[in-house]
Amino acid sequence: MTTKPPSRVEPAPDDSLEKIAYGSIEGIPTVAPHDLDRLGYGIWLWLKYRRDPLEVVVRTARARLLIGEAEAVQRISAKLESFGVSL
Repeated sequence: MTTKPPSRVEPAPDDSLEKIAYGSIEGIPTVAPHDLDRLGYGIWLWLKYRRDPLEVVVRTARARLLIGEAEAVQRISAKLESFGVSL
């Protein structure tokens, strides 16, 4: 058994890709919280490399969305534009 306290977690800066990616998926209804994690990771990869269209990223994340994929892409696009990301 260890006696050391856990490491502190420092929040990411507001302009970091992580904050933008996970901020862009806030409010997207999913079946489970882990579905948002997968979707957020996919958006982060998209922001970093920009290889596939955003529609493909949402589909390949395989998040169990409670709304249609087209509506999710529209919401994510609007949030990304509000963060200053050019699509």
